Amino acid sequence: MSKARIGYIGVGLMGHGAAKNIAAKDYPLTIMGHRNRAPVDDLVKRGAKEGKSAAELARASDILFLCLPSSVEVEATVYGAGGVLEGAHAGLIVVDSTTADPNSTRRIAGDLKAKGAAMADAPLGRTPREAEAGTLSTYVGGDPQVIATIKPVLQCYADTIVEVGALGMGHTLKLINNFISIGNAAIIAEAAATAAKMGVDMRKFYEVISAGGANSKMFQMVMPWVLEGDDSHLKGPLRIAGKDLRFYTKLAEQAPAAAFIAQAVNQTLHLFNVRGHGDRFLPVLPGLIADLNGAKIRDL
Repeated sequence: MSKARIGYIGVGLMGHGAAKNIAAKDYPLTIMGHRNRAPVDDLVKRGAKEGKSAAELARASDILFLCLPSSVEVEATVYGAGGVLEGAHAGLIVVDSTTADPNSTRRIAGDLKAKGAAMADAPLGRTPREAEAGTLSTYVGGDPQVIATIKPVLQCYADTIVEVGALGMGHTLKLINNFISIGNAAIIAEAAATAAKMGVDMRKFYEVISAGGANSKMFQMVMPWVLEGDDSHLKGPLRIAGKDLRFYTKLAEQAPAAAFIAQAVNQTLHLFNVRGHGDRFLPVLPGLIADLNGAKIRDL
């Protein structure tokens, strides 16, 4: 039996690794990138074809993945000229791996259904390092039959697949997850900045927190920058973290549910994004807050 034809739009920090591992399992793969040519060229060398439009990829695919910065880009890719909806056909399954607004996801699914296509949301967990290794996690919402169809492809790049219920629940849980992880990073950053302001030895700060209940995986990913200037353990740009917090606070408001802490984290990220630091990775946040406080951890 021939393998499903796969399309992948958005081969950036996370999408490149996922697409690379799909290609490694001998799935026919067509890709479409954006500004950065390096991941596109690498995937073409690995056997992928490059498409010129989202409509072209939709027509040529049985399963089409989207891995884009936000719902804004997803909607433009679906509804714009030469978009996914233009090329959608009966039997197509669109899998949105973006960290996205679940309301937007459900609206897009309704429009795809009118063309005979189906949709699942399968946002990605972990980091670009795990994407390259094929050991991501993913949280999948959608019709059980649709999930069963796409699961062999998800297994190419994810070693943890959690089926979370109806369409939109994948994105809902991803936003909740990201609030916890990004919120944790913001707390760590503020604590480290305060410690720096008070003249604390940052290696002693690291030893004390690592030894107790305040320790976390996020702490261990942030602190290499504080101690050594290494931000490679968490390649999450502040602009994307800010987008995730905005989506989460919107989600909470719609519930409706209180989101006091999330709003504080949201405004913290917003401050540094408007100051021009949006492309810096999350581990640099302690230095930015320290600088705001008139202290210094290391050169920014």
